[in-house]
Amino acid sequence: MIELTRDGHVATLWLARGGRRNALSTGHWRDLAAAVAHLVASDARAVLLASREPGVFSAGADIAEFGELQRTPARATAFREALSAAIEGVAALPMPVMAVVDGGCFGAAVALILACDITIAGDGARFAVPPARLGILYPPADVARLTAAIGRGHAARLLFTGDAIAADEAQAIGLIHHRAPAALPFAQALAARIAANAPQAVRGLKRILNAEPGGEARFDAAFAGPELCEGLAAFQSRRPPEFP
Repeated sequence: MIELTRDGHVATLWLARGGRRNALSTGHWRDLAAAVAHLVASDARAVLLASREPGVFSAGADIAEFGELQRTPARATAFREALSAAIEGVAALPMPVMAVVDGGCFGAAVALILACDITIAGDGARFAVPPARLGILYPPADVARLTAAIGRGHAARLLFTGDAIAADEAQAIGLIHHRAPAALPFAQALAARIAANAPQAVRGLKRILNAEPGGEARFDAAFAGPELCEGLAAFQSRRPPEFP
């Protein structure tokens, strides 16, 4: 199941399917997409994507339903569409999103963290993309993100072999961005620092990172916005800013 909690301006999406290593069925991907849609209209300034289950982030898609997908082509299409809606929804969130990986992160779960802006991995994190071992493919959009993150050669190795890699190698090739003995406290502190900054400026910077058109106009308009007033006042008073 998917849980959504708030701590001030930081929202956390929890993967919480005990006993199934957070393997997500078609219905769970739809639930995740719905939770993400709820966040779009919220005032959250940062989002964490984390696991409630110790020792695992997510086993990815739930293989238990693959037999039904094999027998019913329409179900396979519905699965792909639900998977895409959740992952693309995460990628499109207007505020920064951080994946918190302490344990196994496999298959579709790798595509999920690639849709996030920042990924933090703990000591127990492991990553694998094993569709070739199952005789299936990986969605083109997810292959494109994997290739953009780690390069074609590393993407090819992970896809063609299905081999698992540990957190240090994942960081070395660019699959994850930060390492910490325990990922969640590190990520929570990072999210708090982000949430303390000017929220519209942070959202605008994410749009520029995403290469959305109109960045020059948004840059110019920010000088007439209310956040600069508070930022300058705080700077001149040598105090932390307090953005509403």
